[in-house]
Amino acid sequence: MADKKNLCAQIDIALHNRVTEEKDRLEMTTSQYIAALLTEYYKMKDENGGINMTGSRTMAFQIPEELFQRIKTHLARETARTGVKLTQRDFVLGLIEQALAEARSQPGPTGGP
Repeated sequence: MADKKNLCAQIDIALHNRVTEEKDRLEMTTSQYIAALLTEYYKMKDENGGINMTGSRTMAFQIPEELFQRIKTHLARETARTGVKLTQRDFVLGLIEQALAEARSQPGPTGGP
């Protein structure tokens, strides 16, 4: 097990309530939830050269409620299983990357990739 160190900070009560509600919804401990948030923050910062995602484009589309709920259930289950929050963004980007990689490996119309 990795060494651990306590992190303590005073935060606004409204933010505290929001954090508490979300971590309870995800059935995570406060330590798990804060660690997941910080991990996600630094991952995004490292991958994007900062939180400002200059050069990024937005994709927006609607999906059926039933599919949305299935996705939310999957995200919560994966977050609980791994201890790291899996976001909708990471999930969808992963699916897109996977589909594009598979498409690249398929022969094209001339028989090549």
